[in-house]
Amino acid sequence: MKRILFFADASNLHTQRWVREIADRGFDCVVLTRRPAEVPGASDVIAVRPGGDGAGWFLALPEVQRLARRLSPQWLHGHYVTSYGLWAAACSLGAQVPRVLTAWGSDILVTPRAPGLRGGAMAALVGWSLKRARLITADSQDMLAEIRRYGVTARCEEVLWGADTDRFRPGKPAADFEITSLRSWEANYNIDTVLRAFARLRAVRPQANATLHLLGGGPDEAALKALAAELALPAESVRFLGRVGDAAMIATLQRSRVSLSVPSSDATSVSLLESMACGLPVVASDLPANRQWIAGDTDLIVPARDPSALAAALLRLHDEPDLARGEGQRNRELAVQRASRRVQMDRMAALYDSLRLRAPAPAA
Repeated sequence: MKRILFFADASNLHTQRWVREIADRGFDCVVLTRRPAEVPGASDVIAVRPGGDGAGWFLALPEVQRLARRLSPQWLHGHYVTSYGLWAAACSLGAQVPRVLTAWGSDILVTPRAPGLRGGAMAALVGWSLKRARLITADSQDMLAEIRRYGVTARCEEVLWGADTDRFRPGKPAADFEITSLRSWEANYNIDTVLRAFARLRAVRPQANATLHLLGGGPDEAALKALAAELALPAESVRFLGRVGDAAMIATLQRSRVSLSVPSSDATSVSLLESMACGLPVVASDLPANRQWIAGDTDLIVPARDPSALAAALLRLHDEPDLARGEGQRNRELAVQRASRRVQMDRMAALYDSLRLRAPAPAA
């Protein structure tokens, strides 16, 4: 039996996709979590001190360590370095049970950089956890560069969450100029900037009959709806769709002409890859991870909180349909070549197996 003990948020779609894919490749997957939920493919999901309080991560350690010994996995894998990564790093089952850590983004790029004592403490915790891993994965080169600054000796690999390029594929767009954002409705993702840019586009190109689809959902829903009203955007022009399943997401992308992803901080975004897989041009914020993918027309890379620049990019894609089609075709080809979830998870399964053949893990 090839058992991987995952420490991860069971309620998160990224966790569920990763575990399902790895289980499909012949691994027995068990998930320890503070946020229990059904995880397709997992043989068991075990809740440990459910909740989100900071102290709970440390108070749970004795039970986490006991469970790890009882379950006797061949691999330990922590998803998100500052929380579940701590659990994985704190479990020592001998040199033949390698630890794997996967960074998700803010656990490397935001939290350890916070000012004051909290940032310093989190940076120390991140460094301690990273140095106990034998393999570290992240989904962008800038994250891997930041990880290496901690002086780790572990193997570091870029592994993408990837997109299901068989399901996320081009469709027939609607007649009018429809735009989609898949990002969550919270501060980092700058949906207020999206609304302001959209209002400018409608003001200068009323004939476009533009529609904005906002998926993702989140805590800023009331504030964003109030902003849409303040901008005098017709209710039918902004569709607050919230969190939807893959089928509805694909249908929305396939009827759209453009996808937007303008966060202030991000690693490689799954929603960006899924938009690319659907053959859409993507306007993205000027971040290292986005520049890895939006390598075509540089006017489609914009400052994160600049509605004028975002509106200008939308205007250009509306006015130059050949440009939009060309960018969309390039994005589809790139997604299939480099961002297929199937290919990425085949590679991850091979990485797990390779660890069993390598030198012993770092000292506990």
